[in-house]
Amino acid sequence: MELQKDLDPRHLLLLALGGSIGTGIFLASGYTLYVAAPLLSLIIFIFIGIVVYFLSTSLSEMAAYMPVSGSFSIYASRFVDPALGFALGWNYWFNWSISIAAEIVSCSLLMKFWFLHFPIYVWSLFFLLLILFLNLLSVSKFGEAEYWFALFKVLVIVFFIVFCCCALVGVLGPVKLYFSNFSLIKKVPFVVFLNLLVIAGFAFQGTELVSIAASETKNPSLVIPKVTNKVFLIVFSFYILALILISSLIPLDNAKLMSENISSSPFTLVLAKLGIPFAASFMNIVIILAILSAANSGMYAATRMLWSLSKEGKAYTLFAKLNKKKVPIYALFFTFLIGIFSLLTIFFNDLKVYVWLLNSAGLSGFISWLGIALSHYRFRKAFCLQGKKLSSLPFVASFFPLGPYLTFFVSLIIVVFQGLLIFKETKDFIGLFFSYISLMLFFVCYLYFKFKYKTKVLSLKNIDFENVDNKE
Repeated sequence: MELQKDLDPRHLLLLALGGSIGTGIFLASGYTLYVAAPLLSLIIFIFIGIVVYFLSTSLSEMAAYMPVSGSFSIYASRFVDPALGFALGWNYWFNWSISIAAEIVSCSLLMKFWFLHFPIYVWSLFFLLLILFLNLLSVSKFGEAEYWFALFKVLVIVFFIVFCCCALVGVLGPVKLYFSNFSLIKKVPFVVFLNLLVIAGFAFQGTELVSIAASETKNPSLVIPKVTNKVFLIVFSFYILALILISSLIPLDNAKLMSENISSSPFTLVLAKLGIPFAASFMNIVIILAILSAANSGMYAATRMLWSLSKEGKAYTLFAKLNKKKVPIYALFFTFLIGIFSLLTIFFNDLKVYVWLLNSAGLSGFISWLGIALSHYRFRKAFCLQGKKLSSLPFVASFFPLGPYLTFFVSLIIVVFQGLLIFKETKDFIGLFFSYISLMLFFVCYLYFKFKYKTKVLSLKNIDFENVDNKE
């Protein structure tokens, strides 16, 4: 049995936006502005945005040519080394599984706004079961549910941008502006700068969901490049515009921007200043829905990656089984079990658990970026070496080889140094373990497959482009 091709372009677009727009824009943007000031924050997000653009076009080139579920795990196996594909697939599954746990904990923390003394783990279990239910739907119904989930938060951000622009031009009456914020120059230590890069990178992670859903999409070779470009432009525009508008409308020396309390979200502070009643409660609802949408997309991505690994013979065959609705039921339940990490709040500080999970998921995402960059570099090199014309590709990524080079080296620096530098500041051994657990998992998987099957890095001239299953 195969997955159903029931996702339309609109489903695909909102699925990727659902995974990309979450705590990064609604909460972490305030921390970034407080620590780095507007100019440096904008530079960081623009720089990471450029990296993500290259990443997206690299993935689109391969996904349009070879639209399969599991995408870059299979690309790494076909164009680099089967051991790398095996390790990347399990890493990406772990990435989204842990991301689900992190998002669930953040939702549960936000519920404290109304239910201060209610146990966090009860909310975590409730939200986990809700996400499980949505993913048990057929892919068409799941796509529709995620479409409306994601559309709601997109419309909220659009409303926020329009409302703030009206305030800037005086439509809402006299409003004190803070353009002087853009003259603030803050020197930040390298460890903080690197951490801000991780925050920006984590904020953009999710754009690659377009390729994961390729095998359940109608006309993927045509749709994937178009949707990928739209996802990048929308997410990039939202982040940059939000940072500019927030910086223009509120003072950035407010310590509330450092708080995890939702009433201190920069969006909430701006709306409260502009006289929106019940701004904190409204934004609390919006952010919870936004995070649930991201967790919902994450459950989908992790389940499909595990299904793909099983189909490739790289995971237990049970995970390839589909139910009557063509949902990978056992892969879904196994992914759900990893979400139980969110219940660590029973034993540890709630916020600390969230930070641990966030660091683990963030680093895992950058490992995936490394693999995508390397796979695309070798894909293009082999394609040209074997005398094939770029014009025969459904989509051609620009700025090759600059794109893969930049993505690879930025991701490598963050993967190697981020956890160590944070540990130097915090001396948190459990935090250090969670920061690098994804890297340890990656190497264990790579070495296991390497030694068991004695795989080798594929020769560029021997990479097979003829037997590629890209039928739609």
